[in-house]
Amino acid sequence: MDDDIVRSAPLFAALDEESAASLRRSMLEVSLGRSEVLFAEGDQGDRLYVIVEGKIKLGRTSSDGRENLLAILGPGEMFGELSLFDPGPRTATATSVGDTRLIGLGHDALKPWLVQHPEVALTLLNALARRLRRTNETLADLVFSDVPGRVAKALLDLSTRFGRPTDDGILVAHELTQEELAQLVGASRETVNKALADFATRGWLRLEARAVVLMDVERLRRRAR
Repeated sequence: MDDDIVRSAPLFAALDEESAASLRRSMLEVSLGRSEVLFAEGDQGDRLYVIVEGKIKLGRTSSDGRENLLAILGPGEMFGELSLFDPGPRTATATSVGDTRLIGLGHDALKPWLVQHPEVALTLLNALARRLRRTNETLADLVFSDVPGRVAKALLDLSTRFGRPTDDGILVAHELTQEELAQLVGASRETVNKALADFATRGWLRLEARAVVLMDVERLRRRAR
């Protein structure tokens, strides 16, 4: 297991090496293949997860069957923490994007750690605050930004977490279908594809299979504002 990735998660950030190792031993490791559901919206939740390898997408489905992609998470990121403070039905479905490994911690196992290590509670609250801030930003973008601006912002966000430098730009292997990328920005696939094609024509990026190469990050940043 990649200790550096695990230690970067908010759950471990405030712990010393001995305490972090002890906490890891109390966590359950889970392996998923491509497109496997870890838990579904409405399932009873009592466990948080830290991604060790791979990606997880969090999504919701409306009563009429429409789907919305809330987030794409990668190594070192944590999700499901709401269930630790308020055990109840899951608010989203968590599905692996590719082969994925995670470690999970149950509600009962966490309680002693919060008593013995109050700093863990603080880091978890900070993580929840960041999640709420991101949700507020997403809502504001849906109201105030047009689709091309939201597409540019989503690509830049994905690049900060999954991008790697190449000779001609930043390769972002997001592994999403065109429909999933559209769900992520809250628009139709046709509108998102039109925005991507326009960016490609301008030379800002190059489209690849379930990936994109960002070639003019500064122009994309300006378009995302």
